[in-house]
Amino acid sequence: MTRLAADWLATPSTRLVCGVLTEAGHQALFVGGCVRDALLGRCSSDIDLATDAPPEFVLDLAARAGVRAVPTGLEHGTVTLVVDGRGYEVTTFRRDIATDGRRATVAFGADIVADAARRDFTMNALYARPDGEVLDPLDGLPDLCARRVRFVGDPSARIAEDYLRVLRFFRFHAWFGDPEGGLDPEAVGACAAAGEHLGTLSRERVGAEIRKLLAAPDPAPAVAAMAATGILARLLPGADPAILGPLVHFEAAGSHAPRWPRRLAALGPAVGWAETLRFSRAERKAIAAIVAAGAEPSDVVAAYRHGAEAALDAALIRAAALGSAPRPDLAEAIAGAAAARFPLRGADLDLRGPALGAALRRLETAWIASGFTLDRDALLGRVTES
Repeated sequence: MTRLAADWLATPSTRLVCGVLTEAGHQALFVGGCVRDALLGRCSSDIDLATDAPPEFVLDLAARAGVRAVPTGLEHGTVTLVVDGRGYEVTTFRRDIATDGRRATVAFGADIVADAARRDFTMNALYARPDGEVLDPLDGLPDLCARRVRFVGDPSARIAEDYLRVLRFFRFHAWFGDPEGGLDPEAVGACAAAGEHLGTLSRERVGAEIRKLLAAPDPAPAVAAMAATGILARLLPGADPAILGPLVHFEAAGSHAPRWPRRLAALGPAVGWAETLRFSRAERKAIAAIVAAGAEPSDVVAAYRHGAEAALDAALIRAAALGSAPRPDLAEAIAGAAAARFPLRGADLDLRGPALGAALRRLETAWIASGFTLDRDALLGRVTES
């Protein structure tokens, strides 16, 4: 018998939520990501439960127990119970009775196998009782242990229920798959065949999946597979994953934390994908800074003009493109350049108009070339130089 070992399992708030259901004779089963992550020894931010109690009953039971309940998705059977500031999504066992590739009409039930059969991947079709006992109605545990991302049942049928599952497949492989074992061939084929339907997805959903994918420890194999199937070109025209692998290697070698904007910029014309991925204003600015930093003549100039983060991203991308490891003191040099402040202002020079601007640019160039060492007096001494 497999059991969970998770800190959240025994907290008073978790026990209270389970008690709301079990003390009334209903099932309370943890399901999905929280079970998967606990079995992998990872932290999970969301704790979801499945139950045989209809959503209206869950609302009533919560009211009787004095627990705040929010009807976050009654048409899909979901009620969020809030205890000590933490939300627990409780969803009634269900099965799909109609789907259109984006939404599903569901019917509620009491069958755990039917509920599991509507989920996307076998590693997400794992349940656990309040005492931690794991229930595995679809043999997902062996897949999880082997780090094998496999669709529940027929991959084409699962994808047709929600075409976002194409992107979720590649994202899940990047986060949970075995890089040595490769991607499931049947799943890859089904994803490729469904590529023409990706245009029906909202840009917000696509953008969210791409961000999560590129934030994985090593998304390179999954992104390469997306390119091979034509999916990457559909979503990000002009994207080339060739340097993503070397970039991930240099990130790890230099202990640089993964950053999805850096990796996106490494794929190609990232600024042009702003609408496709629904960049926020801050994201547009950050990605434009990486691109601008990459056009500067050196890492220190990039850091001084565009900031340390953008300069480091651009330097790592350049190193990956050249296949040459970054300089050992890269982060230190960039941090120093980013913190440097030009010691002159316009008021320091007895010049006006275009002559003033030209002199400041010339002196700033000399100051940068000196490694930011020339002080105010030394620069003023160069004002009259041609």
